[in-house]
Amino acid sequence: MAEKYESFDLSGTKIYVSEDHRFGTDAFLLADFADPAPHHKVCDLCTGCGIVPLIMCRNISKKPPKEIYGIEIMPEAVELFDKSVAENNLSDRIKPVLCDLKDPQGIPREYFDIVTVNPPYWKKGSGEERLSDVQAAARHEILCNIDDVMKTASSLLKFGGSLKLCQIPLRLADVICSMRSHGIEPKVMQNVVNRKGGKPWLVLISGKKGGKPGMELLPDFEVYSDSGYSDEMNRIYYGTKMKKG
Repeated sequence: MAEKYESFDLSGTKIYVSEDHRFGTDAFLLADFADPAPHHKVCDLCTGCGIVPLIMCRNISKKPPKEIYGIEIMPEAVELFDKSVAENNLSDRIKPVLCDLKDPQGIPREYFDIVTVNPPYWKKGSGEERLSDVQAAARHEILCNIDDVMKTASSLLKFGGSLKLCQIPLRLADVICSMRSHGIEPKVMQNVVNRKGGKPWLVLISGKKGGKPGMELLPDFEVYSDSGYSDEMNRIYYGTKMKKG
């Protein structure tokens, strides 16, 4: 375990992080967008400290999915994930796995109803030298790229299963092209903006393995309102809308 780590309490779920392995708003947005049902089996790629699986298991609004694998290549991140799983008594539901997603040994193929992924956003050679090695690998395509993610996601999903991911708008064309080339048809997309009418800073996209062409564009997700977080953002963070007055 890393010498320096801390924990956050999310609606009664304790989540351990370190300086190199943290999480942001995009993890909450992805977990909510994935919207797994209680009978679903989920695999989260590039899971880091396990934030997406752990958010899915918060007991705030709905029952968690039946089974969640979390794949991560960084040993320290998996140690943090293991600690969170043990602390929250979730070992019967969440399975942290230390492996390279390009060769996911021990992970069942064509098994999952949903695959989620918050992948590296930036291409290699676009500023990673300013970061630590671990942070650079999390944010830049050093250890895996979009095609690697799509290939593995397709191999893990059942026919008819869904891939749910987030990505920056700059890479949207790369994502859609790669999804289709690996047999995953883009079906739903939603832009994330800070405020109504703002420029999107994140895209949430869902695709179905073996799906037919045709994609729905949802209304923009607004993070903020005039009084702070929007009702939807408060729901995602806290499980409820903020009371007025």
